[in-house]
Amino acid sequence: MKLANEGKTRRFWLDEGVLLTIGNRMYVPKWGNLRKEIIKECHDSKWASHPGMTRTLALQNSYYWPQMRDDVDAYVQTCLVCQQDKVEQQRPTGLLEPLPIAGRPWESVSMDFISALPTSEGCGSIMVVIDRFSKYATFIPAPKDCITEEAARLFLKHVVKL
Repeated sequence: MKLANEGKTRRFWLDEGVLLTIGNRMYVPKWGNLRKEIIKECHDSKWASHPGMTRTLALQNSYYWPQMRDDVDAYVQTCLVCQQDKVEQQRPTGLLEPLPIAGRPWESVSMDFISALPTSEGCGSIMVVIDRFSKYATFIPAPKDCITEEAARLFLKHVVKL
């Protein structure tokens, strides 16, 4: 306030004894629970009715303090009423659809990689191909970073013959 009163700062100025900053917003000092009380008034009051993070941050139009967004986020995240009344934002998921049953061997296969293995003979992962009909598994040594072309080559070499 002293620097603003003497005109030594452009970021803050005094207007009728109130310290203002960019956008004519009132600067809120870190005295006691003053900042928390302002957040509480904008979030918990009957006219606000727990609006959530984004609408509570509308207090930025009138007030300013450093790390205001972090303070508001922490307050909303710990608000018991908001946590109890939280509404699910996604549509409810439907029933799981099973995969169609394969009619003969090697008609349908699944593939995955076991990775992050110690390197042995230039291979650091294992490509696992499973026939969904017979549950027959084929384990193929593969390079640590197996690119698509290499996976296709290994598949043709070791699985197509079956």
